[in-house]
Amino acid sequence: MSPGNTFAAELRKAATLPASGVAAAVALLGSSLVTVLNSVSARVALDAGRAEPGSLTSPFELGYAAVPLGTVGAVVLGVTVMSSEYTANSADAGGGRQITATLAASPHRLRLLLAKALTVVLAVAATAAVTIPVCVLIARLVVGDAAPETVGPQEMLHRFLGAALYWTLTGLIAFAVTVFTRSGIVPLVLLTVNSSLVSFSLLLTNVTPLAHWLPDMAGRRLFGGLGTVEGGLDTVPGAIVMAVWTAGLLAVAAAVFARRDA
Repeated sequence: MSPGNTFAAELRKAATLPASGVAAAVALLGSSLVTVLNSVSARVALDAGRAEPGSLTSPFELGYAAVPLGTVGAVVLGVTVMSSEYTANSADAGGGRQITATLAASPHRLRLLLAKALTVVLAVAATAAVTIPVCVLIARLVVGDAAPETVGPQEMLHRFLGAALYWTLTGLIAFAVTVFTRSGIVPLVLLTVNSSLVSFSLLLTNVTPLAHWLPDMAGRRLFGGLGTVEGGLDTVPGAIVMAVWTAGLLAVAAAVFARRDA
């Protein structure tokens, strides 16, 4: 199978997975719901004259405030693209795993892994391209002209690209970890909790400043104007460090996937 056909097959496979729809829904609907709540609260405060100076009232800021939640969707997408290969089929279907048929159709393992990684990139980028503008649009519709826009077009673009990059790198890290585990349970639980409930890396910064060099902490400033932890790396160095982490994990995952039995 040619590289193009392998990539197209992986795209079709990912698009038909129920978990892919769940991941997109988590990113889009979850972020939209948070945006609605934030925007309604801000509009009520503005109409009542209770909005304090410096409070979050800019439509873009209100919509963008929910964007980090979409990282969970990126994690689910990254995990699903690989973990689906190792999920056992039903007894009626022979009880085997998809990975056997996949390798029979595309025996070049590195090419297959590259096609899957590109699938993660495209899926996460497409989700970000829909979710972030929708959140900002919701905020604009709710707030209306009650508050002026304080973020310029160039900054909007930079922060949109930064968030999309963070989502994409996170999805690829989740994908690489799933290659190691050959199961989606461990990476899904750990990375989802780390992205939404409590950041283990953030806790480690209280123990050692070296924790700022871990991938999620290094790239956190890609979200731009959102409140972040003091210290650590600036936006560009942090993005480079996170990208290096991602490339390193993908390289190790490729070596593992190429050498071990299916």
